[in-house]
Amino acid sequence: MTQPTLIRREGAHLRTALHLANRSVPVMPLRAGKVPFGNCPACRDNACGGRPNMKAPGPCTCPRPCHAWAAATTDPATLTGRPWATAWAQAAAVAYHPGGVGLTVVDLDHADAVAWARRKLPATRTVTTTRGEHWIYQGAMPSANAVRPGVDIKSTMSYARWLGPGTGTMTALPDTVRALIVKEPSPIRPAPRAVTVPVPVPVGGGECPHRMPAYLERGIAMAEQRITQATNGVHAAVYRVFLAVLSAHGRCGCLTETHMARLFAAAQAKGESLRHCTDAWANALTRLGL
Repeated sequence: MTQPTLIRREGAHLRTALHLANRSVPVMPLRAGKVPFGNCPACRDNACGGRPNMKAPGPCTCPRPCHAWAAATTDPATLTGRPWATAWAQAAAVAYHPGGVGLTVVDLDHADAVAWARRKLPATRTVTTTRGEHWIYQGAMPSANAVRPGVDIKSTMSYARWLGPGTGTMTALPDTVRALIVKEPSPIRPAPRAVTVPVPVPVGGGECPHRMPAYLERGIAMAEQRITQATNGVHAAVYRVFLAVLSAHGRCGCLTETHMARLFAAAQAKGESLRHCTDAWANALTRLGL
């Protein structure tokens, strides 16, 4: 690709981003494949502790477009600054964080999914995509992939491509969309009993440092994010996250059933069954000797 072509593309994407940011829509560049730019070496695997606008607060002040959806910004100085210049030159599209502006995108990936939405969901603003449509509602909710065939929910802790303003009047987020992420229990057999997290007293009886709410909350939120961002090998990704959480917090009495339920919910939103979640948790406990 010639340099003038790069400059034209960079300028078009940046102009779109600034236009949206001026309307308080958090934006970010996407590279080829509709994926965000990876973390820089200093921020890889959230070693920096996370971005301030993530659910898990952290000290990171990296000026580059790191941390996927959490890098989305409305700050013109950030968008036009030198650290983002390379990203805009390589960008294939502009994305935005729907939850950051109080929106939910129902991503309909093919014609059958669009036909289902027209039968089941209230009409709202629609945007034509490469293979289907985005239906945009006013209101935010947790994001989830594959809530039904060809249907993803993109809202909080997620991003959607900007493909234009769309057509139609935006309506309030309906309960029928919120209900899509609720997993129904199997009608064939009862759900397995949840695994109880062991909570032994720390050696010496001292106060556990992990009981600091900010430390534990950051760890659980980062674990939820890693599950949510898994793009393949979800089974293995869920197990690795469970293992990491239990390795850090399983021996000191920090974890509660509420924390476990949050991790299970994130895994189920990626398509994992309750049985798979329970098995992964139990296997991680066994490996750690808990």
